[in-house]
Amino acid sequence: MTGAHRAKVLAVYDRRENLVALQAILEGLTLEVVAVGGGEDALKQLLVDDFAVILLDAHMPGMDGFETAAHIKRRERTRHVPILFLTAVDYDPHLAFRGYQAGAVDYTSKPFDPWVLRSKVSVFVDLWAVQSQLAARAAEHEALGAAVDDALDLLGLPGSGPVTDEVLDRVRGRLGAVRAGID
Repeated sequence: MTGAHRAKVLAVYDRRENLVALQAILEGLTLEVVAVGGGEDALKQLLVDDFAVILLDAHMPGMDGFETAAHIKRRERTRHVPILFLTAVDYDPHLAFRGYQAGAVDYTSKPFDPWVLRSKVSVFVDLWAVQSQLAARAAEHEALGAAVDDALDLLGLPGSGPVTDEVLDRVRGRLGAVRAGID
């Protein structure tokens, strides 16, 4: 994954045995599964952690998966996290449509093929890793641009007089600090 960050998958199911099964299915992938027992717990977890993908049970007591997904998609911080709905209910096109309306990228009924689920999760983890790398590169680019602007300010405009050793040392220090942050 990206540097020190390992992708996290949020698994939301009201039944403990289903959470254990999801963890077993995803075992061996380079990710961390964070398991919670309901929609409220999922929303709390999303306040403190970032996730590559959310595996969400559609039917739970209290706040169901559809309502949970709607809350997730309303938050700026989490609106782009892909949601895969999983449900024990036989496939119902109306429920699937409701899941897609709530912001899901997939809606899967049991029984589902564990290898297909692993594959789907892997794709979203890979996308998350690429997005994380792009965000890091964008931050580096922004820092480098700011350092160049600072260096140009320190050096002054052409014809503004000689550049002293002190000014050159400050320019070197600023550019060196950015270089150290990029490496």
